[in-house]
Amino acid sequence: MMFHRSKNLKYVLSLVPGKRRLGTYRFLPIFLHRRRHGVDHDHVRIGKETFYDVYRRKRSEREYQQKIADGLIALNEPAAK
Repeated sequence: MMFHRSKNLKYVLSLVPGKRRLGTYRFLPIFLHRRRHGVDHDHVRIGKETFYDVYRRKRSEREYQQKIADGLIALNEPAAK
């Protein structure tokens, strides 16, 4: 069964033109196209936020936590009663 799938995959890959001239590099446009779609989905809204909004928020939170750990920011602790 596994060899059958392998033959099918080889057949499908052989259909991509440019094998003699470009070799493995003929698949590069496929990967670049996928990369472009990865950038596009950063701006798709899901609920109130985009993926990029979440990334920026998480990065800001990590920077804040690092500043606390480095002692650059002191947390105000409530006074004892």
